[in-house]
Amino acid sequence: MRAIELQSFSVDALKMVERPDPTPKAGEVLVRVKACSLNFRDWLMALGQYNPKQKLPLIPVSDAAGEVIAVADGVTGFKPGDRVLGHFFPNWQSGEPSVAKFAISMGGPFDGWLCEQRCFPASALAHIPDHLSYEEAAALPCAALTAWSAIVTLGRVQPGERVLIQGTGGVALFALQFAKLAGAEVIMTSSSDEKLARVKAMGADHGVNYKADPHWGRTARALTGNAGLDHIVELGGAGTLMQSIRAIRPGGTISMIGVLSGPSNDLQIPLVVMQQVRLQGVTVGSKEGFDAMLRAMTLAQLKPVLDDRFDFSEAGVRAAFRHMGSGSHFGKIVIALT
Repeated sequence: MRAIELQSFSVDALKMVERPDPTPKAGEVLVRVKACSLNFRDWLMALGQYNPKQKLPLIPVSDAAGEVIAVADGVTGFKPGDRVLGHFFPNWQSGEPSVAKFAISMGGPFDGWLCEQRCFPASALAHIPDHLSYEEAAALPCAALTAWSAIVTLGRVQPGERVLIQGTGGVALFALQFAKLAGAEVIMTSSSDEKLARVKAMGADHGVNYKADPHWGRTARALTGNAGLDHIVELGGAGTLMQSIRAIRPGGTISMIGVLSGPSNDLQIPLVVMQQVRLQGVTVGSKEGFDAMLRAMTLAQLKPVLDDRFDFSEAGVRAAFRHMGSGSHFGKIVIALT
């Protein structure tokens, strides 16, 4: 089979290679990969910034969807021809996370999905909802489940609550969809007025341009009558956290997901303590949460927002990664293998 390997830490080191066709072991399913999607994590991995100690070569990319080719002994619930997608943490089936449940993750430290065939534990696969294409399904495993965990599983957002979501990348747009599904009022931030117009067309109630308004936390709080946000999906990291702390209500929750803005020393811990703010880290989610999210998306007929499509070639994959790094995308970047 053909596969893309990351052979050193550089986008130019994404190389097409030939690898032996995989053979499923007991409990595994052999999948013909139809589409992959990129996450910011994949970009950082390619640059060596996510895990500088990552062993190479590595088949990158955490998210994919495909068709079952064969099933091994002990597999039930899947058969050749089924359309499937894989869970990011194969060991995390349910319950709280643990070292053991975090031990295996796709696209680093273990080989990911940017290849023509992949064996995967049946217990970590899910059927693709009928209303989604392979490319749409490939957009779900990391970004969608992370947003679902932030809004639903951990955030427990209720109808009428006020939610602020940073940015317009994959996680942010899924968070918008799930927050509106929960009946929340949503404020989105972006550096682009054009992107803010697009999220408003998707159902966002308010938009704040953080580039034009560096004190956007105060502006967002004013939109709530100065009561503060019930929940903030924090995708910027340390560089934006102070504004989130200023925007959140006493007792509110900030879901910490991203590190897009880099480090900052402007963090005032006393405000967290005095307002009894909950800082909740979010790292994707369990297979149980994944299945619940897919059921909800099926009932609501929700579809992901796709940005651009690239082909499965060295040039196409490198272009897809550079597009991710540019930050110009709106929604998920897809690599199609068919």
